[in-house]
Parts: sequence; C-alpha cells; structure tokens
Amino acid sequence: MNRCLLVVDYTNDFVADDGALTCGKPGQDIEHDLQTLVKQWVEDKEPVVFAVDLHHKNDQYHPEHKLFPPHNIEGTDGRKLYGSLQGYYEENNFLDHVRWMDKTRYSAFAGTDLDLYLKERGIKEIHLTGVCTDICVLHTAMDAYNLGYSIVVYEPAVASFNEEGHKWALGHFENVLGAKVVTIDERAEKI
Repeated sequence: MNRCLLVVDYTNDFVADDGALTCGKPGQDIEHDLQTLVKQWVEDKEPVVFAVDLHHKNDQYHPEHKLFPPHNIEGTDGRKLYGSLQGYYEENNFLDHVRWMDKTRYSAFAGTDLDLYLKERGIKEIHLTGVCTDICVLHTAMDAYNLGYSIVVYEPAVASFNEEGHKWALGHFENVLGAKVVTIDERAEKI
C-alpha cells in the first residue's frame, strides 16, 4: 500500500490528567479508537509513524518556550505514549513498518526526515490521528498538503483542549486542504 498512519503527539503530557499541557478528557476519549487503528495498521503491515514532540529542559530558545509550559521533556514519562498505546508500541517497535520519530515543532514534517521516509516507501497518502487537532495535527496536515500528499483525518481519533478549535480544524481539513474526514468504520468503505 502507499499510505501511512501518523500518530501525532499522543503522549502523557498531552493526554493524561496530570500532563504538563494536557487536553484531558477529549484526548483520553479517543484512546480506544486510536489504538484500534494502530493495531489494524500494524497487523496489516502498513507503516505507522509515532511523531512525538521533543523538548529539552530549560530550553529558552525554542519558540514554544514563551507560549506553553514545559512539556514532553526528553527522558520524562511525559514523552511516553498515553495509556495502553505505550505497551503496544514497545511490543511492536522492532517491526520495520513501526517507527518512532522525534519532532521539535508543531508539524511532523518540520526539521524531520518524515517526507524522505514517506517518499522512499512510495507513500502518497497520510492518515492523521492524535492531538491537538488544531495545533500539531493541523500543522502536519498543512505541510502534507503543501508537499502533495493526500490526507485522511480520523475524526474519532483526533482531539484538542479547545473544542471550538477542534471543530474549526476539522472543517479546515476538508474545505481548505481537501482532506477526507472519516470515522473509524469508514476506513474500509471510503479509503
């Protein structure tokens, strides 16, 4: 297949109740659907990339330093995947089609080798999940669009701490980026 599932920032700091920059319950509510997708893709031997925010302690030069409290600090539990997804990743991270990728900006494409990784595998379509819908998922989708990828967003597998921003981003994906916004059950039907 020429598609890849991208799991954006689904970490303890962004999802757990005590996370440093948590979206809380909305992020927790997507765990089952997100895990279902990940398992399906891993079992089907399709590429899954976990794009995970990486920050360094006391980095006052990073642009987010002035916008948000410290989060996803290297070597902390805040960077681990939320809930049962961490264990599932640890059980399957040896597989060639399962990849962890550190990122230091909102977009999973900014300053990473994601575009090269996808092009080497002939991937033309990315399927987006994770948090936050209106920040990192949105910026990743915008870069994917500008790089010529087709985009699919799983509505029940994205979330934000800002419900208004979440809804706006879902509309933006469809109306401005030409993405397909689908449910989990529509994977087989529409894609």
